[in-house]
Amino acid sequence: MSAGPGEPRRLHPLTPPARGWVVIAACLGVVVHNVNTGWATPSRLGIGLVVVVPIAFAYGYVSWWFTTFRIEGDDLRIDSGVMFRRTRHVRLSRLQAVDIVRPLAARLFGLAELQLQVAGGDKAEASLSFLGEADAQKLRAELLARAAGVRPDVGEAPEQALVSVPLSAVIGSVLLSVATWAAIAPSVAVVVVALVFHEIAFLLGFLPLFLAAWQFTVGRVIRNFDFTVARSPDGLRLQHGLLEQRHQTVPPGRVQAVRIVQPWPWRLRGWVRVEINVAGYGGKDVDNKETILLPVAPRAIAHGLLGQILPGVDVDAIELIPAPRRARWHDPVGWTALAYGADAEVFVARSGRFHRILDVIPHAKVQSVRRTQGPWERRLGLASVHLDSTPGPVHVKAARRDAAEAEAMVAEQAERSRIGRREAGAERWIHNGSDSSSGPASSPDGGAR
Repeated sequence: MSAGPGEPRRLHPLTPPARGWVVIAACLGVVVHNVNTGWATPSRLGIGLVVVVPIAFAYGYVSWWFTTFRIEGDDLRIDSGVMFRRTRHVRLSRLQAVDIVRPLAARLFGLAELQLQVAGGDKAEASLSFLGEADAQKLRAELLARAAGVRPDVGEAPEQALVSVPLSAVIGSVLLSVATWAAIAPSVAVVVVALVFHEIAFLLGFLPLFLAAWQFTVGRVIRNFDFTVARSPDGLRLQHGLLEQRHQTVPPGRVQAVRIVQPWPWRLRGWVRVEINVAGYGGKDVDNKETILLPVAPRAIAHGLLGQILPGVDVDAIELIPAPRRARWHDPVGWTALAYGADAEVFVARSGRFHRILDVIPHAKVQSVRRTQGPWERRLGLASVHLDSTPGPVHVKAARRDAAEAEAMVAEQAERSRIGRREAGAERWIHNGSDSSSGPASSPDGGAR
């Protein structure tokens, strides 16, 4: 990538073979699907290998040749398409995040994918796949610098390690998960039935069930493998993944809401999980790899990391107001866990008797405040208050409040949000990192790394 500013650049020449595994996987899928029908004869397999695969790779090289990108002022322009040309302009001033992803197939060729997230989106606005790993790092640093309004040749910002999640903690968190055993039990039952009745082909019909069990067990370990969090002037940097390695930067000033989750089996170890809403990511799935700030860690370390995102905020010091006693008629089990609180900076809501959830949202990030009241709530004189954020796993809700209290809360939080937005000022990608307190890099077992 030696082209100058404004000049078109191309993806790495090894992009077509790096993408070619999809064609091979599709051919194998057709063979497996028709293995019992007699359709997958050796001659047809030969035709697929000799004709289909080379044609697919040839089209891949033509598509690569017609795909270029360039930086034009405040835009990243991407031109693509063979039969139908497509031009996409990505405004660098609206960038929320620039992630580097290394799928397994790309890593074999020394390549990486660059994913660009912008404000107002719920998925990647654009991606460049694939670039050389060094070129991807260089282009990422250039885009972040241009988004911050500084010199594009400023280079990669330095980083300081904060948290490293041991593999033992990742495996332990998966084993101490109700969802894990709920996914494994049906799969084991199906395998036992197939072995007892000697119907091995019977297993093919339950392939989606096995894939779900994989995602909830081994897949979670693979996604969170070697999970590290580091601090840099442009935000918190997350790196994780065994087969697909992801290098993600989360600008603290653009985190919209935070959720601290503690499933009841994790209480034995004092572990919690930290999830976030970041504009541009979306992702409502609890295991979405783009919205997990920390997959598992002791509560003290999680709260310390929360201090990096919300400096000066101590959620433990915020007094929580419990729900009224008549809320037990609506939530007989979980009503004692319902509570909310607020200080000058954030609003906090707690819920979950067994699956504990603590939601935190800065007043300046609240997009709307609304009051809801179902028929049973109306009968009990209760109502719930919702503080809406950008799409993501965090949904802040003060549930089962007294109806008059909820009405006053809506007006109070609306005013706090207006004041918070007025005092927040402009957000910037890169800031002076010297104002952040330095501390030892920690691991979830409580020790310094």
